[in-house]
Amino acid sequence: MAAVIYDQATKLFPGSDVPAVDHLDLSIEDGEFLVLVGPSGCGKTTSLRMLAGLEHVDGGHISIGGRDVTQSEPKDRDIAMVFQNYALYPHMTVADNMGFALKLAGVDKAEIRRRVGEAADMLDLGAYLSRKPKALSGGQRQRVAMGRAIVRQPQVFLMDEPLSNLDAKLRVETRAQIAQLQRRFATTTVYVTHDQVEAMTMGDRVAVLKGGVLQQCASPRELYRKPANVFVAGFMGSPSMNLFTAPVKDGGVWVGDQLIPVPREALTAAGSEVILGIRPEHVEITESGGLELEIDLVEELGSEAFVFGRSVINGQTENLVARVDWRNPPEKGQVIHVRIDDAHAHVFNTDAAGDRLAA
Repeated sequence: MAAVIYDQATKLFPGSDVPAVDHLDLSIEDGEFLVLVGPSGCGKTTSLRMLAGLEHVDGGHISIGGRDVTQSEPKDRDIAMVFQNYALYPHMTVADNMGFALKLAGVDKAEIRRRVGEAADMLDLGAYLSRKPKALSGGQRQRVAMGRAIVRQPQVFLMDEPLSNLDAKLRVETRAQIAQLQRRFATTTVYVTHDQVEAMTMGDRVAVLKGGVLQQCASPRELYRKPANVFVAGFMGSPSMNLFTAPVKDGGVWVGDQLIPVPREALTAAGSEVILGIRPEHVEITESGGLELEIDLVEELGSEAFVFGRSVINGQTENLVARVDWRNPPEKGQVIHVRIDDAHAHVFNTDAAGDRLAA
């Protein structure tokens, strides 16, 4: 086990003027489960591959357990990686795949059998050790890939979207199993995903990247409740936060006929307009007044329901999502009245950075 530190780590691919990873500063504690999340092309996989030694670092440093590994070969970093595509040897059995790295390292055969057996028991693979990968399901192959990482007993686990090839039900089951195993071993883990729900449910902390730049790194709860900027606010959460431009006047922000109070220091930093953010669960149905919301879609999920619609806000037609009573949701095409719970409104600057101002 070991702490991991990215110190101004930068990666610039040939032919590009824009770094794929730009001066990344990130400290991962010993035993922590950290998730790197962001849209395609944000630099999350590149960051992971830099840590693994699979991508050259063009600037800054990376250390594992206090040792600078920036120029070290992958085999000398004491890491184990689980890939998206499993990367199993098709001609080898499950047992041979799981123990292959140990065999290359010259570990005694009896010790290899012991470690493989222990990992197989943890992952419920004991009955499949003599099978080839082609005789396994996708979920079983992914567990073999995890077992191969576990038997090495590395300082750091690296996982690059390991669940993206699995169906929805199996993804939920496997992510719970990964989180459980990580807690059991208390091994530092860096996990890459584009799925923000996966990130929120698995990570001790979540690092959100955009365009190779770290936007915010915090616990899932803090990311959800206090996003640092408009990008994080819109990316984290499902359905995502409602965001729209609103005028500043009379000590607050106006949304239709509703004044949202804003702290004075935030108003001082704002211009004549701000970006207002509100989570769907804080858009409340009211009998009259407020905003008219014409419903385009009703999404019933069993224990909760959401309506997606359009509302005219300050003269502009805006998309708006609201969480509603799942026992008696409105119907598609219906027009309802909603108000914003101003105690849970988020206010951001309108400039390119879209930094948080209040709430």
